[in-house]
Amino acid sequence: MATKRFEREELFSKSRASGVSTTLTIALVILGLYVGREVFVPIALAILLSFVLTPPVERLEAWRIPRKLAVPVVVATAFLAIFGLGSLIASQITQLANDLPGYQQTMQTKISSLRGIATVGPLKRAASVLEDLGNELNKPNKSEELLRPTSPADQTKPIPVEIRTPPPTALESVASLITPLLHPLATVGVVVIFVVFILFQREDLRNRMIKLAGTHDLQATTSAINDATHRLSRLFLSQVGLNVSFGIGIGLGLSLIGVPSAILWGILAGIMRFVPYIGTFVAAFFPLTLAVAVDPGWSMLAWTVGLIVFSGILTGQVIEPMLFGQSSGLSPVAIIISATFWTALWGPVGLVLATPMTVCLVVLGHHVDSMRFFDILLGDRPALSPPEIFYQRMLADDPAEAVEKAEQYLKERTLSDYYDNVALPALKLAQSDYKRERLPLSRLADIRDHIADLIEDLSDEQDDERSGKVDDLETEAAIQTSPPMPRIPFLIREGLTEKWSGEQPVLCVAERTDLDEAAARILAQILSKHGLGARVATKEETTSTEIFRLTTDGVALICLSVLDTDSRVTVRNLVRRLRRKVPLAQLLVCFWMADSVDQVAENFGADMIVTNLSDAASYCLDLAQPNNEAHKSDSMSDPVTLRVAE
Repeated sequence: MATKRFEREELFSKSRASGVSTTLTIALVILGLYVGREVFVPIALAILLSFVLTPPVERLEAWRIPRKLAVPVVVATAFLAIFGLGSLIASQITQLANDLPGYQQTMQTKISSLRGIATVGPLKRAASVLEDLGNELNKPNKSEELLRPTSPADQTKPIPVEIRTPPPTALESVASLITPLLHPLATVGVVVIFVVFILFQREDLRNRMIKLAGTHDLQATTSAINDATHRLSRLFLSQVGLNVSFGIGIGLGLSLIGVPSAILWGILAGIMRFVPYIGTFVAAFFPLTLAVAVDPGWSMLAWTVGLIVFSGILTGQVIEPMLFGQSSGLSPVAIIISATFWTALWGPVGLVLATPMTVCLVVLGHHVDSMRFFDILLGDRPALSPPEIFYQRMLADDPAEAVEKAEQYLKERTLSDYYDNVALPALKLAQSDYKRERLPLSRLADIRDHIADLIEDLSDEQDDERSGKVDDLETEAAIQTSPPMPRIPFLIREGLTEKWSGEQPVLCVAERTDLDEAAARILAQILSKHGLGARVATKEETTSTEIFRLTTDGVALICLSVLDTDSRVTVRNLVRRLRRKVPLAQLLVCFWMADSVDQVAENFGADMIVTNLSDAASYCLDLAQPNNEAHKSDSMSDPVTLRVAE
């Protein structure tokens, strides 16, 4: 006992030291990103821009244009387009600044009308009360005025002093003009250099990344790099194309409505749409304000609001999912957190770079085990597997959510698929916790009862093919990660022999825990759905003292449900008791936790051993077929002969 306690304390101290080391490393990385933002921002911009420019370069190379010519052409075209866009924005801003004084009269008229509304009724009284309170708070304290000394010096007026700076020289004027431009020009120059370097040396950079990641698993490393490259390139190109189209649509719409500087607001809308969630609203503020200032009425404002809302919904909810799926691979919370984090580190540029930078981290977390926490924290895939979610709902005494998930799952998959891929693996998790003494015995009965309620709620579902569409992210992930099980045949009761045509010819027996009983109930329901009646015997009914009272009239097959693969002796003894109780019945042992039949292939005295629900149900239904009577007679002559499922 003391040794185990010492081992636990040592393990705890190691984990605590590892946690402290990880925290310090993360803190140092964040500090380095903040301090070195002048260096990291151009590099990040260059890397992201290279993802956008790589496909055009590859297309030119496919046309047999050498890389030495393709890269300069693509980079020059891209930066000329950027500079042209910047000059267009500057000219639009200049024109807007010249036109603003003409909108002053309209704004004054609208403010006067709003003021007139505010001076009527309750608004007037509220404004009067607030004004009186403000005057009262601003009154000077009379006692302080009486105590304040007065002197002739206090009554003397100060002599005004005026400081005049000499006019700037020609050199100072040039310096003041150039200085604000130095930093942006330097950033652009660094970005251009890095983009050209990355495009020229992309294969060499790829090989160096593989070497850094380790050459012991080239397949995984290559898969990670390919996934990151294709995913980011597709994301950025789709975003660029979609946002340009969005900006063009907004610009044309505002031009038709009559909002001044429509081109400027279209460009701003396209650029700000790279900022998740808030970008569109920020871009909408300026044209809405102008619509109020230009139009004496309110119709231009209404049309502008309608245009922006309609365009946002159409682009975000219809076109964007059609282009590159439901999302960029990030959860909504992760997008907000990343936008806040990168903005705090790198300012407005960080806000634009937040989503692509976070996508890079999620891709790395998906392929690199040491960075897997990025995929868990920031990715849009469910953090828990479907069996883990099911088990957690059972532990939380909330089977209603499990039923909702099951109904979603059954839109595309069969009932037996759900039990085989979700419910039974969840029972395996519970059995593992029980063996490790993490789950008290009293909780097993609660889990059994919750699963019994689930089975009852799904009693109206048929185990047949589905063609619906799942609209739940967790359920969609569950379907994608679980392969469909072999289809279970249906039994026609009219052609069955007398012993199989009874009401309940199958007896499903729980080995020794409530979890075994829950699994037995699942098997009994699936058999009933496919035309073979079944009932469940609890663990108390099959003890050595109670088994003689067990009702076995009309039982042709016994299915023993076992979750604990280590209880070989218990299984063997229970099989022996069941053989003595029902000597003519077939006996099937279901080891639900075994990975394969070979893992539990021992002579238990059973006729068959299976490890999943599909094989168990198929064996039972095949056994009941009339053409298998001769085969069944042969197996009954030697009851200890073991046959395993293929």
